[in-house]
Amino acid sequence: MLFTWGRSSINVHQSVRGLREGVSPIFNTAGTSPAGEAYATGTMPGEGTFFCLVCGTQVSLHETDELPACERCGASRFRRDSIFSSLQDHGSPTAEFAVSAEHEQPAWLDEARQQLSGHGYHLAMREQGKIETFALEHGWTRIGRCTTADICLDDPSVSRRHAIVNNKEGRGPRVLDDRSFNGILVNGRNVDVAELEPGDELTIGRHSLYLLQA
Repeated sequence: MLFTWGRSSINVHQSVRGLREGVSPIFNTAGTSPAGEAYATGTMPGEGTFFCLVCGTQVSLHETDELPACERCGASRFRRDSIFSSLQDHGSPTAEFAVSAEHEQPAWLDEARQQLSGHGYHLAMREQGKIETFALEHGWTRIGRCTTADICLDDPSVSRRHAIVNNKEGRGPRVLDDRSFNGILVNGRNVDVAELEPGDELTIGRHSLYLLQA
């Protein structure tokens, strides 16, 4: 059954089938283009809000509008803005970052497991010799450089809204790239969406977070 509302169409049978299979509809409707795809001035990327990769300035387009040059800095490369907010507060631009090819589990994880309080899933990281753990509550956990993020990573290699982890009862957490600049990696593999298992390494910018279960 197909319902049409404005320019959008919703296939009810597909949505119900996705729920029965345990797949949240949000992961199936985020769009078909890569989350980190860049668009150049003069192209028609479709309707939506886009931000300049140099200064973060945003521009809203209709379906047939061409991308203009950035009115603030004159740059010509844009990305589509966050699918979880109408406008991202990009502030300062995100720095490009090369990820290390080494992905062995560090020895400090045993100490991190001993620090866990409460049952469930946690993310653990070590920064300047200090281990930090973050309990994943049921629902959405937002990770980014923005101070309002649930897990705030204050580093230029991290986008203000970088990734979202969905922790749903009855299955392991799932991570989604929130249209970040540098993308996300799970065990060294670049992904848009991925299921996480205990011991997995989640790379956000220059930070490595490990999923632990108590």
